[in-house]
This record gives sequence, structure tokens and C-alpha cells, in this order.
Amino acid sequence: MVLESIAILGGLALLVWSADKFVDGAAATAGHFRMPALLIGMLVIGFGTSAPEISVSVLAAGQGNSGLALGNAYGSNITNIALILGVSALLAPITVHSRVVRREIPVLLASTVLAWWLLSDGDFSSADAGVQLVLFSALVGWSVWEGLRESRDALGAELTGELPDLPLRAGLFWLVVGLVLLVVSSRLVVWGAVGLAQAFGISDLIIGLTIVAIGTSLPELASAVAAVRKGEHDLALGNVIGSNLFNTLLVAALAGAILPHTVDPALLERDFPVLMMLTTALFAMAYGWGQQRITRVGGGILVVAFAGYTAWLIAEVL
Repeated sequence: MVLESIAILGGLALLVWSADKFVDGAAATAGHFRMPALLIGMLVIGFGTSAPEISVSVLAAGQGNSGLALGNAYGSNITNIALILGVSALLAPITVHSRVVRREIPVLLASTVLAWWLLSDGDFSSADAGVQLVLFSALVGWSVWEGLRESRDALGAELTGELPDLPLRAGLFWLVVGLVLLVVSSRLVVWGAVGLAQAFGISDLIIGLTIVAIGTSLPELASAVAAVRKGEHDLALGNVIGSNLFNTLLVAALAGAILPHTVDPALLERDFPVLMMLTTALFAMAYGWGQQRITRVGGGILVVAFAGYTAWLIAEVL
């Protein structure tokens, strides 16, 4: 188990580092081609911060580990809302100013409901994956339109000061190097996670929901905490919402397209209700109650919910 544990820890560390370099390289390259800051944030950085989940889930599905693939995607969503936004709101209440972010929250809620409905028959078919990929393509088109139209949005203003200042050659270098290392580190994580699950008789779904999901969400945690400390609330919330949309409509869908499979009943009976409740709570706190704010009390509730959910998973293993 020593080699598997080292592979997971080392792979996750390399995964986080390479994702950060990939995002810097991609954002800098896009900036040199005069792409608007808001569009870079919604698409380029959105893809980049979800790159760990994409690479791990695609590789896991390609190797026949569907539980690990879906556990990583939906577990990351749970971690993003409950842990990352919870911790961020405890540091400073998150106020939503961006019109784009406010519009994305109900889209995320609707996408989560759709994903639950598609999987509710117990099968993740190619048709189910196709529906989500079509919707993801529509979301990309909408993001391009919003990014070009909303030139004065609060999120775009916050992003302008956060884009890396790299020469084009350096941006392209880190774009390629980051992508290569993402693939290498993902292989390490998947190999270690599968080996650990088999050795202890734990389902790969549980491993995906816990160790792998938390590990692949570390870039979002770092960026959200840094953004909140700088007072860039829309950037912190926008990164989480964007990542969850990518995980729901792209990461999980790619896993289903590569490996159509029967869904573990525990995902529908235990994990999706938790995800639905957290996404609904996010909608209520940041949009539905009209306050457009996640308070410290709300952040504390989210963190307690994450701790309770994690304890529930550990208790099932024990």
C-alpha cells in the first residue's frame, strides 16, 4: 500500500501544480490574442480549473473504473460548494455583484436536476451522455456571447487584474507542459486510487468521492480563498459555479460517453440527494432569498454539512 499511497499523494500534488501552470499558460495565451477578460474567465480558466477532474475521470472511465470517474465528478461538486465556498464565506461573507454569476446559479441548479433525472433509471447510457454534451456545447456558446457582451460586468473587472502577465512563448510553453503533466499525474492518481480501493475492499466510488474529489478540487480552494482575501467575491463564486457546471455537463458526460454503465445505487440514494440539497442551498443563499450573499453563518452550515457527509462515507467504509 506504500506505493499506492505515494502515487496518490504525489500524483495529486503534481496534478494541482500542473493544473495551475496549465491555467496560467492558457490564460496568458488567450490574452495575447486579445480575448476579453470575462471570456477568458468563463471558458479558458473554467476549462483549466476543471482539467484535473477531466483528466482523472476520462482516464478512469477508459480503464473501466466508472465509479471512480463519476465519484470524482460529483464528489468535486460537493466539495466545491460545501468545503470551498463554506471556508471562503467563513473568511469573509461573499457578496454577489456579477450579473453573469447570478445567471449561472439557476443554470447550475437546472443542470444538476437534469443529471439526476438522466441517471435515475440506473443506467448512464451514451444517449444520456450525449444530452449533457449537447447542453454543454450550448453553455459554451452562451458563455462566448456573455463574455463578448458583458464588457462591464463585475466578474470581468476582477479578472482583468488576475490574468497572468507572461510573454506569448512562455504562455505556450506552460500550456503544453501543464497539459502533459496533467495526463502523467492523472495516471498516477488513478493507479494509486484503484490499487488502494482493491486492497481495502472499498468501492472506487467512495475513493472518487473522497480522496480524489478533494484532491482535484484543491486548485479551486486555493483560488477561492485568495480571491476572497482580495475582496474579489464574484471571482471566488464564479470559479466554483463554473467548475461545477463543467463537472456536471462535461466531466461526467465524457465518462459516460467513454464507458456507458450501470450506476451504483449509492450514488443516487446517498450522494445525489446531498449534492441537490447543497446546490439548492447555494441558490437560496446567493440568489433565491434576494440577499445575493453567502454569510459567515451560511458558510459555517456548508462546512458542517461537508464534515457530516464525509463522516457518513467513512462510517459506511468502517
